[in-house]
Amino acid sequence: MYYNTGIFNEEKPGKQFDLKLLSMLIPFAGKYRHLLFFAVILVVIITFCDLSLPYVTKIAIDRYIVHRIDPVLLEASFRGDDLKGVAWMSLIIVGISCVGFVFNFIQLMIMEYTGQMIMHDLRLKIFHHIQNLSLSFFTKNPVGRLVTRTTNDVQNMHEMFTSVITFVFKDLFLLAGIAIVLLTINARLALICFTALPVVMFTAFKFAHYARDAFRILRIKIAEINSKLSETIEGVRVIQLFRQEEQNRRAFQEVNHEHYLAGMKQIQVFAVFMPVIELLGSIAVAMVIYYGGGRVVSQDITLGGLVAFISYMRMFFRPVRDIAEKFNIMQNAMSSAERIFLILDNREMLATSGPEPLYFKEKISKLEFKNVSFEYNPGEAVLDDISFQVVKGETVAVVGPTGAGKTSLVNLIIRFYDTTSGSVLINDKDVKAFHPPSIRSGIALVPQDPFLFSGTIRENIIHGNNGLSDDKFRQVLEFSNCGYLVNRLKDGADTRITGSGSSFSSGERQLISIARAFAKDPGLILLDEATSYIDSESEQHIQDALARLMADRTSVIIAHRLSTARHADRIIALNKGRIVETGTHEELMKRKGFYYRLNKIQNSV
Repeated sequence: MYYNTGIFNEEKPGKQFDLKLLSMLIPFAGKYRHLLFFAVILVVIITFCDLSLPYVTKIAIDRYIVHRIDPVLLEASFRGDDLKGVAWMSLIIVGISCVGFVFNFIQLMIMEYTGQMIMHDLRLKIFHHIQNLSLSFFTKNPVGRLVTRTTNDVQNMHEMFTSVITFVFKDLFLLAGIAIVLLTINARLALICFTALPVVMFTAFKFAHYARDAFRILRIKIAEINSKLSETIEGVRVIQLFRQEEQNRRAFQEVNHEHYLAGMKQIQVFAVFMPVIELLGSIAVAMVIYYGGGRVVSQDITLGGLVAFISYMRMFFRPVRDIAEKFNIMQNAMSSAERIFLILDNREMLATSGPEPLYFKEKISKLEFKNVSFEYNPGEAVLDDISFQVVKGETVAVVGPTGAGKTSLVNLIIRFYDTTSGSVLINDKDVKAFHPPSIRSGIALVPQDPFLFSGTIRENIIHGNNGLSDDKFRQVLEFSNCGYLVNRLKDGADTRITGSGSSFSSGERQLISIARAFAKDPGLILLDEATSYIDSESEQHIQDALARLMADRTSVIIAHRLSTARHADRIIALNKGRIVETGTHEELMKRKGFYYRLNKIQNSV
């Protein structure tokens, strides 16, 4: 399904509890539990330091600054000989602040390291998981969405791991500590102030509900923007060719505006909540001044106690505000976590027929399709009861009109997809019993339009085969006719490739692709009409290279131009997913059947 802007719909995550999501994140944090535990210990010490400062101030006022308060004159008498005590109290406050600074620094460094490592592990997990999903997953998920999951969404969880985990502990400890100290100073006044808590809890609950919805929408819109941008960059030639810039701009503007509205909704929720918390804090302080002032006059509480009480009340609403901010971060992170785990929970992978996947270690010498049928969508057969075999040294060409199922046949051989019924056998063994990468390691595909990765020509040819010696590499260049291309470049094989090789011609990219196949030394070669878009001179180089590549190897050619199939040992003609004819070029032409008619149609064009 698509939006009218041409973007894939996001899968709806459904109702999930934060605790459930947090439990899914625990394994990523578990390996760093010792660091997290140490950080929590530091938080306890830091909290103790924060709680100590107002109480030390109270002692300084009551013991050394105010000797007594005359109930009639309401005058404070000061003892000049207690200046030394005030100095000591000042030094203690400075000392506590310095200790708090040092422990804050250590705690921050520990949590930043831990958070970065958790993000590092999570990105690797997502990347590894995405690589192992089947192709059907990628047909439903645009590149921009997957990039968003691995970058933006993971980064949104960074602050949750670096600050939320320990600071929530700190704020909770601080709240509990302040409540205990307030009750100790004056229980009645503390209980009066606590009457604001139900309003605070109700406000926080409503904020959580609205913030979560706002962040969910925001995450979806960011993914849509990335998807649209990725699609535009990949298809910019087509957009410019058909002069769709303005229409594409309007489509992007619509998505961008939806993202703006989602962002404003998030800001509105936060803009309402924070002032409400500030207002409640101010009301609580006003209550302390009103009731506490009277208690000072009646000597139920000391002046130092009142000052400390006001300080603690201001501190009391600071962690409430901090928890709200952290909850804001948490909602953002949980919205991202929902999307991340939609991918990590996806199990669109190729299954093995046995309890454990086997590893294919033989040289491929035989390929067989045995009564194979295949459907991308239930009830829509793409291949129907296909049976044939190819042995070592034999070249089989598969021909047929567009939509006949030729590409699907290749996808089943490589095991990008599994058969709906029947079996694909390699060396008389069902490929479903084996780990897919172990099967693919013995197969080389030379496609119509080869994909070249960023890096050097050498890296694209070797492509993970680091055991390839320099002599072997030069031999690969020679056999693939890629030597003339490398020799004319200033940096030779170390020339860097950018833009998927757009600076190279189709023929040059094809030669690099053939060299990559040579370097792999496969037992089975799959050619998807490797000379379709090549000029005559390049075609001769490529044909020579392909002839050497296929020598003494099992080969299957997907032939769109029938001239390519002419010299194959056997030709299989497909039509509407079924084999309609099999034989050599000469045999099929004599029959004057389906293959003969295809030839006539192509030759008449």
